[in-house]
This record gives sequence, C-alpha cells and structure tokens, in this order.
Amino acid sequence: MGVEVEVVLYMKEPPDEKLLTRITKGLEDPVEDLVRKDSKFKKMELTAEDYVNNSNAVVEILSSQKALLQRPLLVKGKIEGNGPLKAIIGRPKDRIADFIK
Repeated sequence: MGVEVEVVLYMKEPPDEKLLTRITKGLEDPVEDLVRKDSKFKKMELTAEDYVNNSNAVVEILSSQKALLQRPLLVKGKIEGNGPLKAIIGRPKDRIADFIK
C-alpha cells in the first residue's frame, strides 16, 4: 500500500504504562478489547467485566501481563514522546487497510 510501518515485537519490547495509557486514550475500540480473553486470561482467573470501560485496569493488567495484549494493535503517531496517538485493534483484518491510509 506504499505506507511505511514499524513493527514492534511486543514480547521483546513491551509497552510501558505511559505508552499503554496513551494508546488507551487514542483507541477507537472499547478499551477492554485490548485484553485478550484467552487460556492465560482464564488461568489467571481474571474477569472480563473488571475491564469494561476501565482504562486504568486495562493498563494495570497489560503492564504486568504483556502476553494478554490483543494483537495486532495498530498505532499512528510518535511512540516516543507525549503526543496523542490513534490506535485500533486489527481484527477483523479488513480494518487495517482503512486505518493505515
């Protein structure tokens, strides 16, 4: 599509609390969708309702459990710094093309 992107391997370079907070502020999706509700989520006995409309809870869990970050996560803006970001979860994948245009 002729768009330059930077791929961040979140398991090697996980976002810190500050970046996660900026992402939640610019997220077009419900904030609770950033947390994967997979087998690890169930094994930790987490409750999805605890995260609904609660960006602080989402940031807290993702700061300590990076594997629960939903992916792919697409972010526009400068990751370094304090400026605003725009973000979406790239599911379903048809959303990606519209977001990166």
